[in-house]
Amino acid sequence: MLLKIFVTTACAVSSFLFGDVEPESSTTHRVFQFENEHVRVWRTVIMPHQPLKMHRHDCARVVVGLKGGSLTKIEETGEISELVFETGKAYWLTEDPAGTFHGDINESDEPIEVMVIEMRK
Repeated sequence: MLLKIFVTTACAVSSFLFGDVEPESSTTHRVFQFENEHVRVWRTVIMPHQPLKMHRHDCARVVVGLKGGSLTKIEETGEISELVFETGKAYWLTEDPAGTFHGDINESDEPIEVMVIEMRK
């Protein structure tokens, strides 16, 4: 019984923290994988023409292209750059500078899927 309560609570917390949605979703979504004292891991599917809201990354992370593509990164200052994730390749991304935010958009007609492994501080 205690295990069932723990699993139910853990699922509810991960849904709250990570915005989990069913993988078959037609919207951009994250699917929590696991976390421990070293890393937090999730799979993100970025659907075509759906922007990610303004956000920041407080920790360094590894991003692995599961289904590659290019994201347009838009800084809140208006600066634009491209993030390219090739299928099967891993990339190291540092934490964002303090106080900065950006959004991303997949401007292609195909979903992009990545695994994000965020280093815990």
